Amino acid sequence: MSSDISDSPWIDSGPPSKLAFVAAPTPTARTGLERLVSRYGNCAPADAEVVVCLGGDGFMLETLRSMMDHDVPVYGLNCGSVGFLMNPFDEDGLQKRLKQSQSAILHPLHMRATCEDGSIHEEDALNDVFLFRQTRQAAKIRIDIDRRERMPELICDGVLIATPAGSTAYNLSAHGPIVPLSGNLLPLTPISAFRPRRWRGALLPSTAIVTFTILEKEKRPVAAVADSTEIRDVVEVTVQENRERSVMVLFDQGQTLSERIITEQFSA
Repeated sequence: MSSDISDSPWIDSGPPSKLAFVAAPTPTARTGLERLVSRYGNCAPADAEVVVCLGGDGFMLETLRSMMDHDVPVYGLNCGSVGFLMNPFDEDGLQKRLKQSQSAILHPLHMRATCEDGSIHEEDALNDVFLFRQTRQAAKIRIDIDRRERMPELICDGVLIATPAGSTAYNLSAHGPIVPLSGNLLPLTPISAFRPRRWRGALLPSTAIVTFTILEKEKRPVAAVADSTEIRDVVEVTVQENRERSVMVLFDQGQTLSERIITEQFSA
């Protein structure tokens, strides 16, 4: 997922007054929802100027997926644990914070997965697309970039391609690089690679078309996951950025997603 970043407030008019609140099914988020709705009112997401999401990063990703193509920005209030995509929860001065917030327009990755039975599944992912072995045996995967073979055989637990925003999530845990939003790069990272043992992955241009072909598919079955959607028994998976879809995310001043990604690279 690449992004179009703005360093100025996303809105030129007055504070938004039509807010839609959505909340994760947790006690903290539900309590926050009741307090905010009683104070600021509530409307349907389709009629809102801003959708305010209460929860953690997982629920935020669900909300962002649901709001893609609706031209309504999403502002997250952290009621979870990490909250990398969220802003600090504070029910005071919400409309002022929204007016002064800064935006990032995010584009997802598009996954096209072909399964052993011939069925084709297509999903978009705002975080990452990864392949993972389904059994105790390591997967064997060939990797083509822009229809040119680059890795004849990767023996591994799996492999992932992340968006810049998703580069701080599973990709980072798999020892992949953090990618700035403005870099127009996609990190390709192996998961527990056995051969080639020292291959650490690659940084690809955001225009790249990545094709994963499963080798020895009957003996070594593989699943593909686009964010939270899992497809089993895949034989070929193609991933590329989908510039035709987008969603706008809002962040408090000085706490933009670009700033958080830079900060993460200097944290212990």
